[in-house]
Amino acid sequence: MKLNEFKNITDTFNSTAQMPVLFIGHGSPMNGIEDNQFSQSWRKMGAEIAQPAAVLVISAHWLTNGTKITAMTAPKTIHDFGGFPQELFDVQYPAPGNPELARETSALVKSTHVGLDHEWGLDHGTWTVVRHMYPDAKIPVLQLSIDYSKPAEYHYKLAQELAELRKKGVLIIGSGNMVHNLRMIAWDKMDKPEYAFDWAVEMNTKFKQYITEGNHQPLINYEQMGTAAKYAIPTPDHYYPLMYALGLQGTKDQATIFNDKAVMGSLTMTSVKIDNA
Repeated sequence: MKLNEFKNITDTFNSTAQMPVLFIGHGSPMNGIEDNQFSQSWRKMGAEIAQPAAVLVISAHWLTNGTKITAMTAPKTIHDFGGFPQELFDVQYPAPGNPELARETSALVKSTHVGLDHEWGLDHGTWTVVRHMYPDAKIPVLQLSIDYSKPAEYHYKLAQELAELRKKGVLIIGSGNMVHNLRMIAWDKMDKPEYAFDWAVEMNTKFKQYITEGNHQPLINYEQMGTAAKYAIPTPDHYYPLMYALGLQGTKDQATIFNDKAVMGSLTMTSVKIDNA
């Protein structure tokens, strides 16, 4: 296919209104099968926003050298975890892919090469959320990988190159967790489900302040935010999806916070909806 033919594909998508952008704190894989406050809000979000022509997810669980996008017609459901009930491993989310949209998305990005991937699929950062939003699995779902060799600013700027997709009916979701430190889970506080360490509360509060103010630079430079940030983001895999959501924020967009809860002491489910409604 030629590039103009790729453009024709998304020209057929609903372009009457710009799609919102989401950052979802996805938390435990068990949220994929549980009926709880988080999964309920995902279902509510799926019902409230305009039905997308396709969903593009940047998941914390697909880290690569270079950037890739899933380009198969039928992405597999990846169970990239261990130690959970068989019920979770039995879940299949058979949403179709969209190779043509993958090619067009690749062509949109000029700053780097976006490879077309035929091996990955939908990992739990994607399907545990999207299966609640769109349970019939009829909407095409693609994943964009995270080049883990690059800093936050790289991902923020790469996201800006994807902005045209919002006008073509593509819902873009960053799926991770703002505060994510598995090594410091408060196992002794499991009877207090919303317990959070002081540093987790401190950073979650700062993150929300900067996000709602539209002040992205401190968030890009998170490594300069002190000791609490080092605890909150010991590795940036779950943080980088936030950079994609913020990079896609337009000048008329507002950011609203939802699922603003701490879990297990050292994680937050805090999520963001960005739109101009």
